[in-house]
Amino acid sequence: MSKIKNNNFEASNEDSRNVSTFVFPLITDGMLDFTIKDDLFNPKKLPFIPTKDVVLFPGMSTSLTVTRKKSLKLLKEVQERARYIGVFFQMTTSENPGEDELSTYGALAEVLKVLELPDGSCNVIMNGKKLLKLNRLITTLPYHTGEVEVVEEKVPKPGNQKMHILMTNIKEDLQKIASSYEGALPTEISFAVANFVEDAFLATYLCASFPMSNYERICLLNNSDIYSRTVYLAKIINRKVKLSQIKSKILRDTSAEINDMQRKHFLMTEMQSIKDELGDSTQSEIDELITFANTKNLPPKVEDVFMKEANKLQRMSDQIADYSVIMTYLHTLLDLPWGNTTRDNLSLVNAQKVLDRDHFGLEKVKERILEHLAVLKLRGDMKSPILCFVGPPGVGKTSLGKSIAYALHREYVRVSFGGLHDEAEIRGHRKTYVGAMPGRIIKGLMKAGTDNPVFVLDEIDKIGSDFKGDPASALLEVLDPEQNNAFHDNYLDVDYDLSKVLFIATANTISTIAAPLRDRMEIIDLSGYILEEKVEIAERHLLPKQRTEHGLQDVKFCIPKKVMAEIIDKYTRESGVRLLDKRLAKIMRRIAWKTAKGEEIPTKLLSAELETYLGKPDYDLDKYEGNQYYGVVTGLAWTSVGGCILYVESSLSKGKGEKLTLTGNLGDVMKESATLAYQYIKGHADELGISQEMLESNNVHIHCPEGATPKDGPSAGITMVTSLASTFCRRKVRERIAMTGEISLRGRVLPIGGVKEKILAAKRAGITDLVLCAENRKDVEEISDQYLKGLNFHYFTDVKEVLDYALLDKQDKS
Repeated sequence: MSKIKNNNFEASNEDSRNVSTFVFPLITDGMLDFTIKDDLFNPKKLPFIPTKDVVLFPGMSTSLTVTRKKSLKLLKEVQERARYIGVFFQMTTSENPGEDELSTYGALAEVLKVLELPDGSCNVIMNGKKLLKLNRLITTLPYHTGEVEVVEEKVPKPGNQKMHILMTNIKEDLQKIASSYEGALPTEISFAVANFVEDAFLATYLCASFPMSNYERICLLNNSDIYSRTVYLAKIINRKVKLSQIKSKILRDTSAEINDMQRKHFLMTEMQSIKDELGDSTQSEIDELITFANTKNLPPKVEDVFMKEANKLQRMSDQIADYSVIMTYLHTLLDLPWGNTTRDNLSLVNAQKVLDRDHFGLEKVKERILEHLAVLKLRGDMKSPILCFVGPPGVGKTSLGKSIAYALHREYVRVSFGGLHDEAEIRGHRKTYVGAMPGRIIKGLMKAGTDNPVFVLDEIDKIGSDFKGDPASALLEVLDPEQNNAFHDNYLDVDYDLSKVLFIATANTISTIAAPLRDRMEIIDLSGYILEEKVEIAERHLLPKQRTEHGLQDVKFCIPKKVMAEIIDKYTRESGVRLLDKRLAKIMRRIAWKTAKGEEIPTKLLSAELETYLGKPDYDLDKYEGNQYYGVVTGLAWTSVGGCILYVESSLSKGKGEKLTLTGNLGDVMKESATLAYQYIKGHADELGISQEMLESNNVHIHCPEGATPKDGPSAGITMVTSLASTFCRRKVRERIAMTGEISLRGRVLPIGGVKEKILAAKRAGITDLVLCAENRKDVEEISDQYLKGLNFHYFTDVKEVLDYALLDKQDKS
């Protein structure tokens, strides 16, 4: 018996030739002429189809249903240009089998007919012509192509006595099988035995048609000597004779006792009798699994569980439902990367280069990542808080995980938790359930193939919960360094060590993350990019990417930084750069269109041409509107897409002085700030020079323009009190001044957040002086000087100080 090839290899995409380069002559006298004509036929390289159910023999025809995309592509090209392909048997269920999963010997097949089916598959009829040997797999793209050689079969001469006697014995054995019980021998084989005269052809027909395992057929095909092949066939048929006799005996002994309740017991008895007769001579799928398990580095407890289930499987009929359940479970155990660990590249210099190359800005985020990697380098394990990148869409949270994986030379796995509400998606289902499968964590490790990948838990803030459980609670065990070395998946029912996995979570907000889960993570805020950073990102990353995607690498066309900034201001309003990427893609599509038509392309995009490429601007630039009106003050606000300026207006109307009207779609917190501001003015009227009569005879109206936009937050406190003071005192506000800060009832100015974004918004709007809380000085000092150029900062701790500075001394008595 020839040994089935099982060598490791590394597939290459080089030299994957099209099947149309193979030219085959016609069949002459039943033999294929392999004469090389004009160097167009190279018998050493041949595209082939891996088959899961059919072993094709030379001289035999077969019908095969093809569903695999690669094989369908090959058949399409065969229909158009050529007639011959290789056929090799695939010993596994993989969709992309490698060299060690394919039989060494196969057949050169002539494609006779290809019928396309409605479901997208094909039914192909082919005829085996020659025996092929697969020496090496060359490529799997666009379809399988291998280095092959034609093996000439040794055919006994007509009238060979040894062959004739051997075939006579085979025919007698087939007659015994046919007479043992009805249906023991297929009708077509009985017909062939009675009508086929040529011994060699009948032997080949029986090799292809007689009921046996595909493993046995491969063993037959591996033998190029027809006589030796027939000797092995005789052994298989003789064994079938004994099995048929045993089955016949079982039928005779038990036929009187069989009824509906005893049928299952009968089938088990029959199977056990067959197994007892066969002994250890037959290689089964279970034996192959056990052999493969011996090559894996299974922990002792896992190995005990595997062997227990494998032994149970050997005593079970494959017709029982539990058989497929246990078989799938064993395959899952072996697919996990037990002890398969990639070697880390812990060079912090390399990590810094990778992060700087892939992401512009985010300096503090990069520093925290490098600190995390430094701990990994010194400790050798990951018993430290899980990093959680929090920020709006498009700021680079997920891509940071990819960069970390690349820098460490680890595999990268991403699992999205958006909309997840079933606890079993994390911990898996118990294997006794119908359709049971492992959880997403275990499936991610199977996909990675190593037990130390960079594992990104994307959209962790969008996990839900219902009657199926709370997935966030199930994640506690995954993300706790003290527990995840023994993570228990319900489907596996054995502990798996997750301590080597580098988990990174991403979220848009932390408000919806469960507190216990948030406690196990270190929150790293990615608030977004400023205008200058977006311009650099577009120049370094987005524009080159769009050039490549639109085939414009050789076209001399650029977008100046000033125009890029205008695109960002007028056509995007976001914290990240996704919308900017779409706008650049739109420009590149127009350039590609002009290039394809042969029109002249400008060397650079001008500001005046933006509307031609992008249409009318989507947004108006923030602009300072002057200080010619009383009660109009410029404030600063932070939004999910960055900073912006916000105007607060106030006016008086005749009334009883008891009514405060608030408009502009204000949130509860902002309404409270307006109430505080009004109470401060009433409480300090004497200090501000406001008469009691004026307070009691006027109602107050505070408005924030752009009423369709919701507004909330405490940072408009000093803006509102300044607006009211300006209205009551009839004193205008200084030119080009903006302010932000919370106030207390006692008149203290309190610190706020989003300082960097607010400062940049003020700078874009032409503001020159900023009023902030004194405690925000430290936030300003952390900002690069290039962003502060042209701005003057004024820090205060009391509202009275703010009013003394912001309001002009001249008072209008009219």
